[in-house]
Amino acid sequence: MDATSAMRNDAVKVHSMQGYAGASSAAPCDMSSAVADADPMPAGYPGYLTIDLAALSRNYRAMVERVSPASVAAVVKADAYGLGADRVAPVLYASGCRHFFVAQFHEALAVLAAIGDDADVFVLNGLQPGNEGPCAEAGIVPVVNSTEQLAAWQAQAAALGRPLPAVLQFDTGMSRLGLAPVDFDSVLRALEEDNLDIRFVMSHLACADEPDNEQNAGQLAEMQRIAAVFADVPLCFANSGGSFFGKTYHGALVRPGIAVYGGAPHGNADNPMEPVVSLDVAVVQTRSVAEGAKIGYGGAHVATREMVLATIAAGYADGLPRTLSDRGAVYFDGVRLPIVGRVSMDSIIVDATALPAGRLTLGARVEVIGPNQSLDALAADAGTISYEILTGLGRRYFRNYR
Repeated sequence: MDATSAMRNDAVKVHSMQGYAGASSAAPCDMSSAVADADPMPAGYPGYLTIDLAALSRNYRAMVERVSPASVAAVVKADAYGLGADRVAPVLYASGCRHFFVAQFHEALAVLAAIGDDADVFVLNGLQPGNEGPCAEAGIVPVVNSTEQLAAWQAQAAALGRPLPAVLQFDTGMSRLGLAPVDFDSVLRALEEDNLDIRFVMSHLACADEPDNEQNAGQLAEMQRIAAVFADVPLCFANSGGSFFGKTYHGALVRPGIAVYGGAPHGNADNPMEPVVSLDVAVVQTRSVAEGAKIGYGGAHVATREMVLATIAAGYADGLPRTLSDRGAVYFDGVRLPIVGRVSMDSIIVDATALPAGRLTLGARVEVIGPNQSLDALAADAGTISYEILTGLGRRYFRNYR
């Protein structure tokens, strides 16, 4: 190990011990702290979240084949979309990934500790004041989004007497993050100091999940205009959806997120990616109710006939949104069991009348995400997107990595 790598590793260890509480770190009451790598899954958990790391690797390698000769980064922010960066990042690294994107500085420390010294970690939100020194020490690469961040990072480079790596992000039409068009000339003047190693010029597509949205072409044209000024700097532009638009969007590096985790890159279109997660939730109780019975909080659902109900052991505290109330469903033996009444914090009531009598019993597991109901289908029923479902899946489930 060379001196630079040793310094980076020491920095990661020090700052990781200074209070980073990533979602993959088990809290004292974290019921998922026991992680299995093989079936059978232990009894007693309210739900069982299976994370197929082999499928994740295949999805990454499929993206590599799709966008070649461009390279493929992996977005592992939000604890690898809720699936555990400490488990996901090493698999992606073993699959050939050498560029990892996170949102926050402390996420970068956790990912650095899980991958090899020859990989880079980029912080999409850039740095908060005071993070410049630790970032430089750890060898993390900030994405510079504003003139303030640029000035602070250049000041850190000057203080250290050496160039520091950076990615320049420009706002090409999303109005969220990135150097504004009005600041373009001042940025060029600031870069004349020549104390930054600009690794990539980048931007972010706002409508990549909508292939026909004209904003995509508009952003591409603006990105190409900016890239022409930085002709010697590689371009990083396409996200998951943009990676399917063709080579003009790819640049030198694409950075898929949801596609690697099995989500559909383009909204309601056919999904070319393999599922990575499945979720089964245990039955707590079954009962029969008469016509007219009020079901759930507020009596929001009233039985229109005699019904068999099953209460399952997960709710909005476990990442199943309240918007699934009276509109979502789970599956058992391939039979759709509609959600009736409001989703509670720790439980959901479903209509099991369609099943044979006595088929669904205490402890039986119903499918929430799986062969009969994809991640995207569940999100659609909840009126949201797959990203929100995936990142919200709770820590009370037993996590089975395979």
